[in-house]
Amino acid sequence: MSGFELAELGDLLRSPFTHDDLWSSGRPVIVADLADMGDPTDHELHELIRRCLLEVPAVTVARVHEPVAERHADLVGAFDVVFAPPDLAGTAAVPTGDAGAEALIAARVGQHPQASVALVQLLRLSASVDVGAALAAESFVYSTLQAGPEFRAWMADRRSVAPDERTDPPVKVERRSSTMVVTLDRPERRNAFSAAMRDGLVDALRVAWADPSLDGVVVTGEGPAFCAGGDLAEFGTTPDPTTAHVVRSIRSPGLWLHRLGGKARFQVHGACVGAGIELPAFTPAVVATPDATFALPEVAMGLVPGAGGTVSIPRRVGRHRAAWLALGGQAIDADTARDWGLVDRVE
Repeated sequence: MSGFELAELGDLLRSPFTHDDLWSSGRPVIVADLADMGDPTDHELHELIRRCLLEVPAVTVARVHEPVAERHADLVGAFDVVFAPPDLAGTAAVPTGDAGAEALIAARVGQHPQASVALVQLLRLSASVDVGAALAAESFVYSTLQAGPEFRAWMADRRSVAPDERTDPPVKVERRSSTMVVTLDRPERRNAFSAAMRDGLVDALRVAWADPSLDGVVVTGEGPAFCAGGDLAEFGTTPDPTTAHVVRSIRSPGLWLHRLGGKARFQVHGACVGAGIELPAFTPAVVATPDATFALPEVAMGLVPGAGGTVSIPRRVGRHRAAWLALGGQAIDADTARDWGLVDRVE
């Protein structure tokens, strides 16, 4: 459903049948054109729309054509994704000069409506709670989607991946003076983030948190890619979604990185997919090489980012750009990541 002007959008959202109608359409997405923001004195209409946008079970997209006035910022901010011309994108909107980006989102929502809507609902919630609560919410949503039809369909269609028979530890840890260097070490699998790698990283971060003689922790990766995302060979192998949630709750690298605060930093390169950017985004210092690329492919699998990305990434780039990265699924380069604040330096 696209092209609504503000008054039309208000009428749509007032209707008690809108939620059902959006889902029965098979594509729960609303696109509003904000060329005319309406009478600036109409606070009641603006507040109605803002409140309803944060509650509606649909992906909401806004097009803006001019700088957003301060009095309209809360209204525009309530949308899930905001597109603006490149010269007006500012610090939150996604810069685009055509309708291709909107079409991509509409197609993705049509293919994976459950994961898409769960994603934006989660991002809306995450912005208003602390990191621990936001991580718990992400885990609940991820676990629910693992039991859903979209993930099952993706599992049925995917190419099988043989388990890794390597027995060497997937994480190397060494101490250099007062710095712990942690290296993801599965180069033959492009450092796919396996359960063993997760546990090795958590164990290292626990030691770093408990050792006051350590000034810092640096996380790097061997091989051509820092981390190509979750290990596809392990997808669908968790006994049940409840167990998966418990494991994510007690073995969360993201939570330990958050606890370490400024003590941890990442040096990333090549493909940084899924966990490969979700985890670095928890830290205040991420350095990327010029060849680095960043992507969140989970919605196309019928899931949401599950390594903390719905918590860490919006806290760096804002909710609108985080939603675009996850819904669009397209990779961005190192310079864009730096300009958006996803990484701090490119060198």
